[in-house]
Amino acid sequence: MKKFTHEEIVNRQSIRQSEPLLSFDVVLNDIRSLHNVGSIFRTCDGVGIRKLWLCGITGYPPQSQISKTAIGAEDRVDWEYARDVLSVVEELKQQNYQIVILEQTDQCYDYYDFIPRKPVCLVVGNEIDGISEELLPFVDDAIDIYMKGIKNSLNVSVAFGIAAYHIRHHFV
Repeated sequence: MKKFTHEEIVNRQSIRQSEPLLSFDVVLNDIRSLHNVGSIFRTCDGVGIRKLWLCGITGYPPQSQISKTAIGAEDRVDWEYARDVLSVVEELKQQNYQIVILEQTDQCYDYYDFIPRKPVCLVVGNEIDGISEELLPFVDDAIDIYMKGIKNSLNVSVAFGIAAYHIRHHFV
């Protein structure tokens, strides 16, 4: 085994950038932390998300705290701000998106067992309150991540990364 040099990593990434984006949108519903938003931008860039929707109180670029964790991904990922999350989800639903929430519900799948269909939209909610209740009638599926310890959830950007790469795995 040989570790790649920085030049080899940059060359590999330049080839990967020509790959098409996935049929995969993401909606952030009232994310409080700008660092979480920046981290999610960076993960969206890595996964190949088609579009990131920033809704409600979710912060949006340009903001230094987003840039600090996004490290330029906020300039590469297609994004849009919309105050009303419900209108975004309704529009995507009308475009035949499978609406999936990352939330603990009485009908959720373990993320590992979930099989998405194209196009898909993953909705990620507020760090404390989760997904807005008003979205539930538009949801096709809910997924969550098993937690064994005393905490009942992961950091939202970490949980998003796990779910996003799982969905990517099914699309490539």
